[in-house]
Amino acid sequence: MAASSRAQVLDLYRAMLRESKHFSSYNYRTYAVRRIRDAFRENKNVKDPVEIQTLVNKAKRDLEIIRRQLASPGIKPWTLVLLAPRSNQLC
Repeated sequence: MAASSRAQVLDLYRAMLRESKHFSSYNYRTYAVRRIRDAFRENKNVKDPVEIQTLVNKAKRDLEIIRRQLASPGIKPWTLVLLAPRSNQLC
């Protein structure tokens, strides 16, 4: 992994953890942190630059989802697309 993409991934990881720690509910907060850590650990050995860029783009979208969830108090955290279990089915 190039140094710049490594730095970008680490910045995204830190930002996602930082933002997810703002959930008011302890259960949602710990679940979000655990899912983020697990997802990054699962993909830590990816070497293909195209796949890395795809994962970075997905992480950026997920970070924006977290930020929107925190900015919209009427939306419940359990509706987060990011934290939903993965599905292999296509829509």
